[in-house]
Amino acid sequence: MSEPRPPDLEALDRTRREIAGGQEKGRAAFTSITEWKEGARSISQLRGHSVATDEPQALGGQDEAPDPMELLLAALGSCLTIGWVKQAELRGVTVRSLKITVSAPYDLRGYLDLAEEVRPGFSELVYQVTVDCDASPTLQAEIMAAAERSSPLFDNILNGTPLRGVLAPPEA
Repeated sequence: MSEPRPPDLEALDRTRREIAGGQEKGRAAFTSITEWKEGARSISQLRGHSVATDEPQALGGQDEAPDPMELLLAALGSCLTIGWVKQAELRGVTVRSLKITVSAPYDLRGYLDLAEEVRPGFSELVYQVTVDCDASPTLQAEIMAAAERSSPLFDNILNGTPLRGVLAPPEA
């Protein structure tokens, strides 16, 4: 089995140099469009990719796809994984394997409107990094801190990005 390839740091560096040329060049936006299909199932379209979600049967779904809350865990784990391998590569560290496990407890009483004092979301997010690499524990801690510092998902969750909803009329 061949070793995994590191991220394309040359492409990243080209993008970094281009954006350094002007503040406006770095501004962009991601958009997802989610449509309800049936029951608790929906499909989201993201840059030409499709992601399905559903609820477990106990919560009214058919359990045909991940729960949206699980996608948040996967998004955080994926973003931190990218950051880890990028930061390791920047430091000349070879990563042979990397696994990030994200866990988050929740209390269904909040989601089911059974207790006003209970949040409907997670009470905390905890992630664990299991890595096989040629870095000392001190350097691994430095890589971890850099991955957190540069992770958009980590930032969005940690700093509570403002959120607002807008009602739009049905499309004709």
